[in-house]
Amino acid sequence: MTAPPVDPEEPERPATPDARRRIGVGAILVIVLLAFAAVVVIGMLRGATGTQIVTASTTPSGTVLAPATAGVYVHVAGAVREVGLYRLDVGDRVADAIALAGGFADDADRAGVNLARAVTDGEQIVVPVLGATPDAVAPGAAANGAAGGLIDLNSATADQLDTLPRVGPAMAERIISWREQNGRFTSVDDLLSVPGIGDKMLAAIRELVRV
Repeated sequence: MTAPPVDPEEPERPATPDARRRIGVGAILVIVLLAFAAVVVIGMLRGATGTQIVTASTTPSGTVLAPATAGVYVHVAGAVREVGLYRLDVGDRVADAIALAGGFADDADRAGVNLARAVTDGEQIVVPVLGATPDAVAPGAAANGAAGGLIDLNSATADQLDTLPRVGPAMAERIISWREQNGRFTSVDDLLSVPGIGDKMLAAIRELVRV
């Protein structure tokens, strides 16, 4: 028995609801697979570059806070291998700053700096030279006592503070301890917050120190 002839002009039969449903499901699956592949590719690219985007946050008053990864900048000078400006992480110590500067120079007075002190943003760390007087100039920078012969309260060593009138070794250590616990002196008047320093002592040293 032979099949009946097919009329070439006979219109194509419309797809059944089941056929349309299968086509729709197939299209959705293709879209989902393409989206998943795009996510995988983006993730691989991010992992390869190692890029991390850090956004700054704002306080209710609108003040922009520094990113959590922001560090502090200090100027390391004096008897070190490489004098310069260095970036450290918050909480790093003077020892870390000197290490970034290549370490102590051969003529450095290693006892002249407190390696355990936490650094603060914007400070200058000056390593004195062996045998240098408080007002002597270290190679490449001024000594811890700043320009004009004034002693910088934020970087002076205990020996330098000891040269001030009415300030002995014990008081010098108190000044340094206050600095380590409270941060930089913002004014010479901050000395009044140091235990044992009153108006008379402050008046005696006011013109000899700076911040």
